[in-house]
Amino acid sequence: MLAGACNAARPVASEAGASAVTMPAVAVGGGKAGMQNGAGTGASGNAATGNVTAGAFAAAGARAGDAVSAGAGGAGAGAGALSAGASGMPAAGTAVQSGSGGGVLATPAGAGAAQGSSGAGAAAAGANASRATFSNPLNHGDGSDPFMVYFEGYYYLTATTWSSDLIVRRSTTIDGLKAAEPVSVWTGDQPSRCCNFWAPELHFLDGPNGKRWYLYFTAGPSGTKTDNQRNHVLESAGTDPLGPYTYKARIFDPGADAWAIDGSILQLADRLYFLYSAWEGDNQNLYIAPMQNPWTLSGARVRLSSPSFDWERITANVNEGPVVLQHADHTFVVYSASACWGPDYQLGMLTLTGSNPLDPKAWQKSSKPVFARADKNASFGPGHNGFFKSPDGSEDWIVYHANAAASGVCDTKRTTRVQKLDWNPDGTPDFGMPVAPGVELPAPSGE
Repeated sequence: MLAGACNAARPVASEAGASAVTMPAVAVGGGKAGMQNGAGTGASGNAATGNVTAGAFAAAGARAGDAVSAGAGGAGAGAGALSAGASGMPAAGTAVQSGSGGGVLATPAGAGAAQGSSGAGAAAAGANASRATFSNPLNHGDGSDPFMVYFEGYYYLTATTWSSDLIVRRSTTIDGLKAAEPVSVWTGDQPSRCCNFWAPELHFLDGPNGKRWYLYFTAGPSGTKTDNQRNHVLESAGTDPLGPYTYKARIFDPGADAWAIDGSILQLADRLYFLYSAWEGDNQNLYIAPMQNPWTLSGARVRLSSPSFDWERITANVNEGPVVLQHADHTFVVYSASACWGPDYQLGMLTLTGSNPLDPKAWQKSSKPVFARADKNASFGPGHNGFFKSPDGSEDWIVYHANAAASGVCDTKRTTRVQKLDWNPDGTPDFGMPVAPGVELPAPSGE
């Protein structure tokens, strides 16, 4: 357990002559929905009926959907049965010793074991009890500005390289990405766009020859300075996210052709819009422009957001890294605020409340950050994120980078992390807080 992250567990015991089991309530870190500060409800057994209500478990930063709540089970003397709840039981389980009534509690692999001293019986694991687990981070460097997609049985992960190569890793599991082979899908081919590759994103869009992968990225000329960065896009030859790719175009507004980074795509009502970040005066702002096709703008840019709240201006006046999140009929643009070289780099959110995404008045900005540093979870400067679906399409996940210390800056030491997000009753996303490195989490549904 992480120091200070777990409340004192109560011992497991049963009453003689019954299969009743009292399980400890375990809460790791800042769980929500009644799990804050390690609060949870332990199980209680009934000696007469053998019914069991198990305690809840929650990983650090987890929300209610991440917690495990073992369901009720009943057993008579000598034949106990316990139905374990949904996925997410801790990797380090608790051994359960029953009394003379006997019975065996079965937990997921790695979650501990239960042994009955006499009698017979076996617990039936819940439907998701065998769900795979993983822990963050997914790398130990070169993990900044990450972006992920799930496509035809594989996760694909790409991130900033600061080099002349665009790298993609793939795996059938989240945990497998840690050891996945880095594949260079494209190398800088001209001095004007050869170097300092930032913020690559993969988008599967309609092209002239059908669906193709469009890989958007930021690049600049040779040298160590990054004051001439621009947005570019590649097109895949087929439908394989690993390519091969060919260079398609530089994406820019002729009326404002200057430093521009973090290109991304909004697709709404069969129309495409280009999102990106650029400086104007003392502010780094978010912009949107209509697109004729995946590589060409069809109109002038419109300023979508400027750093107006104090929390967007802590280290520097920055709005960057826009990325779209859509759920039901809601469209959001989540972005990074403050500056990546400080611990208060964090996520803000715009909500589309009107019908025209090119109208700044059609967007409402959240007055507070939606995802911010969690010092107790060694998560500083969490930002520049992407979103992806679970393999079965039932869950939404966030991928982001963070530093392990407040002294971390905007460099290659930032690591990639992922966690599930939930949805509030009003249709807005609930990001929770960054989960601590090393905490075992249930893998995306469908793995």
